[in-house]
Amino acid sequence: MKAKNKAVVLVSGGLDSATVLAMAIAEGYECYALAFDYGQRHRAELDASRNISATLGCKTHKVVTLDLRTIGGSALTDDSIDVPEAEAEGIPVTYVPARNTVFLSLALGWAEVLGANSIHIGVNAVDYSGYPDCRPEFIAAFETVANLATQVGVEGQRMRIHTPLMSLSKADIITRGIALGVDYGQTVSCYQASDNGLACGVCDSCRLRTDGFLAAGVPDPTRYA
Repeated sequence: MKAKNKAVVLVSGGLDSATVLAMAIAEGYECYALAFDYGQRHRAELDASRNISATLGCKTHKVVTLDLRTIGGSALTDDSIDVPEAEAEGIPVTYVPARNTVFLSLALGWAEVLGANSIHIGVNAVDYSGYPDCRPEFIAAFETVANLATQVGVEGQRMRIHTPLMSLSKADIITRGIALGVDYGQTVSCYQASDNGLACGVCDSCRLRTDGFLAAGVPDPTRYA
């Protein structure tokens, strides 16, 4: 039997990353889930990440610890900055400086160790909050860096960054995930979820999620406070 191709999948515990993981598994990848305990306000997502990875059948699940609170600059890593409960123009205060750059860099390192040639991440340029590191231009630039900075790239084994949700609406993402058997009741998307995963229902992430289920025409399994 031919060995499966290995993939590192960033699994935050939210709706998008759960869908990306399900898609990668459906495509036949042997998936290695990677989550980050980075000092985030909404730590219930880490439990969700573990549960989702186990339910969908990952080879393993790894949590890397780093402290982005030491630089702050975001409502998710600085308790003195409130999570906004109203829509705002421009880049919101929930943007975590350099987060996806750091996460993808660590995923790249683990991929090299595993002998994996692909990294999967749930960034989206349609229903997203205006984060600069969720744009296709950023992903393309990082993929270039990945192939310049690694042994596999130098040896001609191209590293790919997969972003299957990039051009999908939230409703489309939910529809795809349901078709693949994703239990969205296990996911936590809220920026300020309680310790047991109850969502606030008013932050930007909650609004996008709620609107997505409405547009998809399926019941919202989110547990709200």
